[in-house]
Amino acid sequence: MINQLETPLYESIAAKFEIASLQSSSEALQALRREAFNIFKTLGFPSIRNEEWKYTNILPFLKEDYELDVIPQELTPEEFGKTAALVAHHLEELQQSLKGEQKGAYRLVTVNGKINAELSVLPAPELLRILPFAQAEQEPAFLANFGKIATLKDNALVALNTALYNDGLYIEAPKGSVLDKPLHLVNVLLAGGPVFVQPRHLVVIQPNASVEIIETTISDDAGHALFVNGVTEIAVGENAHFHHYDIQTGRKGMRFVQRVEATQQKHSNYSNYTFTLPGTDLVRNNLVLHLNAPELESHLYGLYLSADRQLVDNHTEVHHKYPHGESNQLYKGVLLDQSKAVFNGKIYVYQDAQKTNAFQQSNNILFSEKASVNAKPQLEIFADDVKCSHGTTIGQINKDALFYLQTRGIGEQRARNMMVNAFAFDVTEKVKIPALRTYLEKLIAAKMDNA
Repeated sequence: MINQLETPLYESIAAKFEIASLQSSSEALQALRREAFNIFKTLGFPSIRNEEWKYTNILPFLKEDYELDVIPQELTPEEFGKTAALVAHHLEELQQSLKGEQKGAYRLVTVNGKINAELSVLPAPELLRILPFAQAEQEPAFLANFGKIATLKDNALVALNTALYNDGLYIEAPKGSVLDKPLHLVNVLLAGGPVFVQPRHLVVIQPNASVEIIETTISDDAGHALFVNGVTEIAVGENAHFHHYDIQTGRKGMRFVQRVEATQQKHSNYSNYTFTLPGTDLVRNNLVLHLNAPELESHLYGLYLSADRQLVDNHTEVHHKYPHGESNQLYKGVLLDQSKAVFNGKIYVYQDAQKTNAFQQSNNILFSEKASVNAKPQLEIFADDVKCSHGTTIGQINKDALFYLQTRGIGEQRARNMMVNAFAFDVTEKVKIPALRTYLEKLIAAKMDNA
């Protein structure tokens, strides 16, 4: 661990902490930063000797001469024009699809973590409150939840983010509010060289509120190495509903590691939809749910389409702590070229969580003999009156089915696309926004055409 940390990146981290520790206005947040930094110093960056990172070696991606964070600042007119063009180019089809629906969508654009009001179309505050952390630190819901959901213990990268986050995005749905159309959160990352960024979000859905958020991240095509170590904390109140869509695309040189950790209260519903597509070098998704009350439900859906030498790793944890909880997990993967994927799903059923109903399934198709996947569904059950199941499948493309389609006059590429769409249907059909579902199907077909 000492040799690992004696690097230029670690030296930058240590220097950055001295500045970051002074940025929080309250003593409690300063103490949280210090605690987190001490945890990171003890753990170091995770390596393959850590069981949770056995198949995902991030150390080669940390050797770049990274600038540690990009300080948010006002864009010059020229930078604003380039950013606006970048947003329009990357999101044109999705925006048009959403506009095609009667209700359309709101849009929240952040540039290097800072809200850009000129590029955003925001809902009224009585429907959704959106603030930077600097303005939210004294909000009651912020104080009640920030740093209390994401687990620091044994999580070096969460600790690093907590110690060094520059600012963050606070989103709160007031009690009883119903957002009339989805919010599209666009995270724009710009840098003049290799950069290590640490975005932070806190989302609070108050009791009886209902929200849909579509999240995308984009960057320019400069080709610089970009390492994103993100953390999102989510609190879903009693009888609240939150549908969270994460569409992960990118370019060569981009590396994503993110942790989304949520708590739920009675009669709430949290549904997460994660779609990972070719482009980035590395994607590691850590999704953790704490079911902190009886009679609630959670749905986790994932689809990953990987290509080239891309590595996609999905780790999930669902903690059933009270009776009558329900959770469903369905992850599907399509692997091309020399790409690799990992799925590790864990369901914990605590002793008091009787009448739990938990389902988990992972299915994978290898479109190349050089592609590989490691899938490991897990159950840990300490209650005796539950219904729990888990399973995984890994197989190659059905050549007989492909040949059959070709004998019916369908070209090989179109036949492959049809088979992938059919395989992915179980996940894409769960998307509640029809225009978004259509957009994702087109995006998958386009990625297959370019594979």
